[in-house]
Parts: sequence; C-alpha cells; structure tokens
Amino acid sequence: MSEYSESNGEGMSETGVWHVYILQCRDGAYYIGITNDLARRWSEHSTGRGGHYTKCNPPVRLVFKELHASRSSAAAREKQLKGWTRRKKEAMIAGELVLLKNL
Repeated sequence: MSEYSESNGEGMSETGVWHVYILQCRDGAYYIGITNDLARRWSEHSTGRGGHYTKCNPPVRLVFKELHASRSSAAAREKQLKGWTRRKKEAMIAGELVLLKNL
C-alpha cells in the first residue's frame, strides 16, 4: 500500500504499521528512512535529533510514505529505494508509474 503525502509532518500518526518515508531536505536531497511512528520521527528530524544527515540538512517536507505490515518488509523496501537513482525516486514520488517501470 502506498500513499503520497506532501506535508510538513502533520497528520502522520498511525499506529500498528511501519512506514517507509522520503523527506526532501533543505539542500534538495532525499532522505529515506523507516519508522513505526512517523509524527515522532518527523519531529526528531526537524529538531536535529533524527539522524546525522538531517541534523545538518533538515527536512522541509515529507514527499512520500508507504505503509508496511512489518519492520522487515519496511527495511527491505528502504534498502531497495536507497539503491535507486534520483530520477527513479522522483518518478515514484510523482506517481509516474510508466516512467518508473522504464527506469
């Protein structure tokens, strides 16, 4: 199940699921991570407590989130997405499925 969201961390509380998420950072880079509490993780990233990269380049918006039933499933997807090119990530974020399949 995928869900696109373009917010600043609002309305992200859902329990019992794992999220694979992509943040667009201040420098324009994408940060990919997993969590079982997206609102908490957004707060951590936004205040410099979320990770080394986002401490120096805070997120400006959540551009993508995908729900998973287990941590292992979310971690496998996170690893897959981290291996993708920027162009492929942007196609997925934009919902361009035809382009995504061709990349």
